[in-house]
Amino acid sequence: QAQLVESGGGLVQAGGSLTLSCAASGSIFSINTMGWYRQAPGKQREWLASVTSASSTHYTDSVKGRFTISRDNAKKTAYLQMNSLKPEDTAVYYCNAEIIATSRSLANYWGRGTQVTVSS
Repeated sequence: QAQLVESGGGLVQAGGSLTLSCAASGSIFSINTMGWYRQAPGKQREWLASVTSASSTHYTDSVKGRFTISRDNAKKTAYLQMNSLKPEDTAVYYCNAEIIATSRSLANYWGRGTQVTVSS
């Protein structure tokens, strides 16, 4: 069993920056792709960015050039550096990871989310 815990959310003014972290823990053999999603009030959860175990990255168009995803495999942690934040970036941000447990079972995990609020 594994767990994901996000941190780093908060209140920031438009144009500001935040860095989110997602730490994985538990009986982990390896972690495949890690990703960030967000869900704004009244909207569906949307995918933002992903990073593979080889650190190949992918982004949705709305955050390209503003957000940067990265990971530290030794720390089992993914990061989302968010710059030039806009009020429309306000949402709960969730981490997702495909994790192979020490039992060699494969499962997809979600964190509980961290709130990001961008004021205008």
